[in-house]
Amino acid sequence: METVLENTLPTGKPKWLKVKLPIGQKYTELRSLVDKYSLNTICTSGSCPNMGECWGEGTATFMILGNVCTRSCGFCGVKTGRPETVDWDEPEKVARSIKIMKIKHAVVTSVDRDDLKDGGSIIWIETVKAIRRMNPNTTLETLIPDFQGIERNIDRIVEANPEVVSHNVETVRRLTREVRIQAKYDRSLEVLRYLKEKGINRTKSGIMLGLGEQEEEVYQTMRDLREANVDIVTIGQYLQPSKKHLPVKEFITPEQFAKYEQFGLELGFRHVESGPLVRSSYKAQKHIL
Repeated sequence: METVLENTLPTGKPKWLKVKLPIGQKYTELRSLVDKYSLNTICTSGSCPNMGECWGEGTATFMILGNVCTRSCGFCGVKTGRPETVDWDEPEKVARSIKIMKIKHAVVTSVDRDDLKDGGSIIWIETVKAIRRMNPNTTLETLIPDFQGIERNIDRIVEANPEVVSHNVETVRRLTREVRIQAKYDRSLEVLRYLKEKGINRTKSGIMLGLGEQEEEVYQTMRDLREANVDIVTIGQYLQPSKKHLPVKEFITPEQFAKYEQFGLELGFRHVESGPLVRSSYKAQKHIL
């Protein structure tokens, strides 16, 4: 059976994946603040192509619980290994960064911390509380791990009650074992379903394309997400972080992304962000509406 590991990277990136350098007064102001105060955002550390656009809208993404993950997903550029000790001052640091940057809508994400009994969920809720206390007018999206499906840990996110809770399935069912080695497709769906059942107002998930999935598999993944009562879906192009990561099997055309967007809207998603440069937090500030 062919696997995504046996595919070779297509030669050269297509023109639709080329982006202009971010510009604008708001971007310039935030860039200078990030540099001056050594603020840690995923926008900068991940070299996100949408950084200028998002910052111009007053949106930024922050990662908590360190920068070493206990999982070794084939698509992700975050380091894998033994994470450092939890920094209990981190919630205040993140809240302060948001205040300094005058962020209107903050997205918070984290590495997986399977080494912790609580999966990191206590730091999660403390971070949300700190942000709300220091930035009462800032809205929030939490892009969470699966917490191994343990409900008492997920319940802490429910208690924090962000405007949007996101958890990415990342790929289609068939490729999950290779793309998300320690994750499970159905467990992710159950996490999303559980969040909605517990009263989260907006739930969200994301899919990467170009790893060898078939068109019908993408449609089925979108159906599965709607059956789990997910409100918002983001669909973007996978790009290989390094030669050690899974190769790109295919560059999906803008026209195909448009087809997926139309299909998603017909399924009943509240928002569908579908395009080559779309990432999990793309246009996140609009997803609270």
